[in-house]
Amino acid sequence: MSHPVVAIKVYVGVFLALITLTVTTVAVSKIELGEYNFIVAMTIAVIKGSLVVWFFMHVKQASSMTKLFVAAGFFWLGIMLVFVLSDYVSRGWLPRGVWWHS
Repeated sequence: MSHPVVAIKVYVGVFLALITLTVTTVAVSKIELGEYNFIVAMTIAVIKGSLVVWFFMHVKQASSMTKLFVAAGFFWLGIMLVFVLSDYVSRGWLPRGVWWHS
């Protein structure tokens, strides 16, 4: 099975985009955005992860079956994040007791 040859320009472009996004992540971390810090950081992380999967892992040139399994993996990751975050968010309503005073 032969794979299409990817030009060096594409790899250099993706590498420069990843470096730019990393610098952007560091710069945004220094700015106080309140509740939007998490959203901005996760958006940048998703973009960087997508670039790595799409170009460096060659999913762009892969078969439909490979793309299906990549999508299924991200779907499963989404399910796990929903469960974890729903548990994390729901903990705010519990009273905080002092554990040493039974």
